[in-house]
Amino acid sequence: MFWVLLLLMAWAGVLVSCALLLRAAAVASVPAPAPPDGGAGTGRRPDELNLYEAAYLAGGPRRVAELTLLSMARGRRLLLAHTGWATVVDPVGRDPHERSVLGACGPQGRAPVAVVRSAAARDAAVRALADRLDAAGLALPPAARSSVAGGVRVRRAAAAVAALAAAALCVPADGTAGTVILCWFALPLLLALGCLAIARFETYPYSAWASPAGQRLLAALDRERGEGDSLTAVALRGVRVLTDPALRAALA
Repeated sequence: MFWVLLLLMAWAGVLVSCALLLRAAAVASVPAPAPPDGGAGTGRRPDELNLYEAAYLAGGPRRVAELTLLSMARGRRLLLAHTGWATVVDPVGRDPHERSVLGACGPQGRAPVAVVRSAAARDAAVRALADRLDAAGLALPPAARSSVAGGVRVRRAAAAVAALAAAALCVPADGTAGTVILCWFALPLLLALGCLAIARFETYPYSAWASPAGQRLLAALDRERGEGDSLTAVALRGVRVLTDPALRAALA
């Protein structure tokens, strides 16, 4: 009956992982409280969402940094080479995000794109942007974003169930048919897959950064401007929408 021990291990891993995932999904589904000044973020219109805010809600700090780099490159204030280097053309930043990019390029005005992007994503300007969106109820707090990590844990638990089932079939038989063993292991596997499906429905398929109100604004912005404006498309979907191979190589 050694396979029973493996079955118990599979159940333990799945139950713990599913409990953590569903708890995180429940936290994510709770609406954020209205700001103290009464200006609830849910009342904002999509056209009131600037591109930096849309980029953060759709892809987090990294997306904000990529949008800043691309915006400066489109304005010919920054040169992004396909070799992966960023060179400053205009040393005057128009907003805090551009100034963070220029600062990351250093006194020589030249640095690897990966270094600049990482520094810009960690800059205080992005943290202030995140705090503002969080206060407006448009961004998920860090605790709610743990649902993404919970989903990864459940997927790993499902893979572990399959591995344990294979191990149970390899141990010496005790008279129990292999089909019976597989049926028993199918139960925790179905539970794991069901929890993933529920969490996918309860949390938000658009991104792991936006609250329900932020998701609605992103979806509306995508319908209104997502196809006609290349910078909006990058803010919403990332650099994979770029058609210029040189820019794609620079930001890869």
